[in-house]
Amino acid sequence: MSHITENYFDETVQTLVKTLQFDSSMKPAQDNYPFGKETADCLAYFLSVAESMGFTTKNYDNYVGEVEFGEGEPFALLAHLDVVPAGNGWTYPPFGGVINDAPSAGGVAGTKIWGRGAMDDKGPAVCLLYALKALKDAGFTPNRKLKLILGCNEESGWKCIDYYNQVAQMPEEGFTPDANFPVIYAEKGILHVTFSFPIVNAPFTSLSGGERANMVCDLASAFITKRCAERLVSYQNPVAGTRLSYDNTTNALTAYGKSAHGSTPQRGANALQALLAFLSKENDGCKRAYEILFDDVLGLTKLQDETGALTFSPNVATYKDGVLQVTADIRFPATEKKERVTDIFNHANLSYTVQNYQAPLYNDPNSPLISTLNAVYNEMTGKTEKPIAIGGGTYARALKRGCAFGPEVEGEEDTIHQANEYITFDKIRSLCKIYYEAIKRLTSPKTVRVGKIVVRTVTK
Repeated sequence: MSHITENYFDETVQTLVKTLQFDSSMKPAQDNYPFGKETADCLAYFLSVAESMGFTTKNYDNYVGEVEFGEGEPFALLAHLDVVPAGNGWTYPPFGGVINDAPSAGGVAGTKIWGRGAMDDKGPAVCLLYALKALKDAGFTPNRKLKLILGCNEESGWKCIDYYNQVAQMPEEGFTPDANFPVIYAEKGILHVTFSFPIVNAPFTSLSGGERANMVCDLASAFITKRCAERLVSYQNPVAGTRLSYDNTTNALTAYGKSAHGSTPQRGANALQALLAFLSKENDGCKRAYEILFDDVLGLTKLQDETGALTFSPNVATYKDGVLQVTADIRFPATEKKERVTDIFNHANLSYTVQNYQAPLYNDPNSPLISTLNAVYNEMTGKTEKPIAIGGGTYARALKRGCAFGPEVEGEEDTIHQANEYITFDKIRSLCKIYYEAIKRLTSPKTVRVGKIVVRTVTK
């Protein structure tokens, strides 16, 4: 027998395709659009769909939106509609919402929807909306006010959450569909740090690379001196997964790599690393920068706990007035403090600026929220998984009791923050089913028996 959410599958797909067609990557603010008009248009479209379902919606000045269902103590479902830039190397238009059949990582054909945000996080957001619709149409009355909160700046600083906290009241508990299954009980701390390296007698006149701190750099380039270029003839690039290309008419040396999420740099190939590996052979300043950024001479990755080792991903670079500036995405163990990391920088006499900081998140794996979601996932999939920790940072940190719940599963092809991001039809069906059951389990009115009378209670 099919699950109740299957009745809404076609609508779910149609809504997701339309949502993917908005380029909601961050743009300069204009008029009443803090993150660009197209991001605001995406939010307006999503809320209009929710309104057509009979839900109450709110648009908080195009910073963040909200869909409400039920009454009582608030429970947050935190998703986001903004995306990272498309990047390079797409087979299909990154904002086309193209549907087709193509081999998966395991070689099995399956229907996919291609587009930036398909998995991070528009796909899960749309699945949550239709899970709520299915519950509502089934006559379910939650014992808490469900708030599907839709941020528009998750990928670039969380100004959406800051604004929400100014104009509304954030629920204390909830989950976000923006990480992995079975359920995330802990998240590493996040630091985005810009390092400054003086380069004396630079072998280049300009250098740049990367688009976002939390995306592994897939393209970097420099205009190098002719003397420097002569050494390329016998140079062997040591960075796996990258390649160098030199244009002798412009003296432009370009490095190509593979993007990945900043929290999992090992899944990508850093183009900036390939570029600096070559330049480090030509200049002492570049050599020091390379050793700090890529050789881990400071021993940062030795910091580790049950949530894993520290990861360090230098992803954005610029050069101006004799100084190379590189912004790195750092994810440090959840039981550590940021001062443990910055003290290492201070001891090494590095020049740096902290651009962004998010404290670690840690929940008791046996808490009611974590254990309930873990049980739902295992019951719906027939698995016996346990709660896990990740290096990614999610909206769960905005809550007193929050966690991440899906959409990725270990072993699946990961295309988040990479070219050719997609979501499968099977994944959509699975997410709708799991989120339906999770919301129902977490917000079902409880009953107690008094003699022969069943009394319905509402949790406050």
